[in-house]
Amino acid sequence: MTFSPRTMLRLLPLASALLTACAVHQPQGPGPSTTAPQWQQHQQEVAKVTHYQTRGAFAYLSDKQKVYARFNWQQTAPDRYRLLLTNPLGSTELQLDAQGNTVQLVDNKGKRYVSNDAEKMIAQLTGMDIPLANLRQWMMGLPGDASDYQLNSSYQLKSLNYSSNGQKWQVTIQDYDSKTTPALPANLELREGDQRIKLRMDSWTLQ
Repeated sequence: MTFSPRTMLRLLPLASALLTACAVHQPQGPGPSTTAPQWQQHQQEVAKVTHYQTRGAFAYLSDKQKVYARFNWQQTAPDRYRLLLTNPLGSTELQLDAQGNTVQLVDNKGKRYVSNDAEKMIAQLTGMDIPLANLRQWMMGLPGDASDYQLNSSYQLKSLNYSSNGQKWQVTIQDYDSKTTPALPANLELREGDQRIKLRMDSWTLQ
């Protein structure tokens, strides 16, 4: 599966709103210690959230392609989730269903693919390198496998550095949705080389 120029044009209107929402904030001084009890408590509260849904805007930017879409992420169990990418007309461009080690992807032509490696399959079919396993943690405001990370003044994850398979990801959470309990990220940006991934979470529904 590839994203055609026609697909790019369908998804393009989302670009300006998402890029504006994810404008890079100026660096600040060192945050609280990652051993602070407030941070430990926040992590425990977030880890208890195993059933949720979040909707928003997605952008993948690189020298090779630019993809803009709406996304819908539904987590129905710790090891079961569905990711939908849709265009402004509401048509599905990509559907990813994961349960345990089995992942199924359906493209915009209805063709199905099955794998036990979601990241590799997405890269092969779309050309997008997405660290999906850790992204699931980062979008919840957890460091995942990263050990080099910083907190904001509210004892929430602010930024991190993560290296894997020769890639070095820099992740920044630019603000949080205070309407949720616990507070969860509202804007997230990932950078690796010429690649940028932006997520704007417009809403969270926790169960």
